[in-house]
Formats: sequence, C-alpha cells, structure tokens
Amino acid sequence: MAEFKHLVLVKFKDDVVVEDVLKGMEKLVSEMDTVKSFVWGQDIESMEMLRQGFTHAFLMTFNSKDDFTAFASHPNHVEFSTTFSTFIEKAILLDFPAITVKPAAA
Repeated sequence: MAEFKHLVLVKFKDDVVVEDVLKGMEKLVSEMDTVKSFVWGQDIESMEMLRQGFTHAFLMTFNSKDDFTAFASHPNHVEFSTTFSTFIEKAILLDFPAITVKPAAA
C-alpha cells in the first residue's frame, strides 16, 4: 500500500506569531501515532510571482490513507485545525497517495 501525503501551503495573516503556531503544530503531530513523518519549511528562494503569497509548506506522511483519515478526524486535529484556520490568510491543501520515483538514500 502506498504512503499517503498531506501537503498544506499557507500564507499567514500579518499579525500572526508564526513560531507559536508552529510549536502547536509540532506538538500535535508528535502526539499522533498515525503521523509517520512531518516536515515543514519557510520559502526563502522563490520569486513572489511564483509563490503567489504562500510562505510556508507543511508535509505530513502517513503509512496509509486510513491513517490519514484517522488523523484528520481525531479530536485533537479537529480542534487544532479550527484554531489554525483563524491564523491563515489563504491556504492550499492536497491529500494524495505518494508515488515514489527515487527513494531516499539509505
């Protein structure tokens, strides 16, 4: 079964303390066994016209779509998402089965 990915691209509102939001997100995923891995980053290279205002990317990996579904419906995630949505100006979410072309080096 293919891994399942949850990708979120975000532009935070101007008055948001992003570090506080990130701490909350890191706490959430560290407490959720269904999350296989979590990485995030802030764009520092793309030209504004290409990133269209989005500044941060978050990528979660799950062993399966069922694990993602369990995560997405978990009360802790639902609560965090409600709060998280008040901090963002705009977002794009993509949820997809991963197709690996070149596996990570061992």
